[in-house]
Amino acid sequence: MSVRLYVGNLPRELSREELEALLNQEVGEVGTTKLITDRKTGKCRGFGFVTVESEEVADQVIEKLNGYTFKDNPLKIEKANDKPKSEAKEKEDAAAEKPTPSNRSSNRKNNKNNGRRTQTNSAPAEYSSIDTEAAQPDPRWADALAQLKERLLAQSSNG
Repeated sequence: MSVRLYVGNLPRELSREELEALLNQEVGEVGTTKLITDRKTGKCRGFGFVTVESEEVADQVIEKLNGYTFKDNPLKIEKANDKPKSEAKEKEDAAAEKPTPSNRSSNRKNNKNNGRRTQTNSAPAEYSSIDTEAAQPDPRWADALAQLKERLLAQSSNG
């Protein structure tokens, strides 16, 4: 079973042949190498992938070359995350559903009542013409308001 390795922190001025030569010199014959390049410039984006034939060879490559300084850059080598694309897509979709600072405001805009609280209990008939949303108390004063209501209720029951 082949194992795919991530090779990071590669120098920008690097070709696939140079990476292959380094791997062949240090570890011996490896499988395929792929260098990720910028579409516009054609230069290395700083990482690539190497496919080796077994877990043992993968461990050997990681042990020998992880942290190895190549053209003044310490390489970072680890096993690549080879989840099927459908699983990766599901995770991305699930992450997009969670509110993040960037999409919270759009969620608020799509909310039917724009984040305003609505009154759940019905108001007496004489107050039905008043906008119930505007009559909501400030939540910062909820405790003090509750105490005042208790005092008023106690006064009215005594008198």
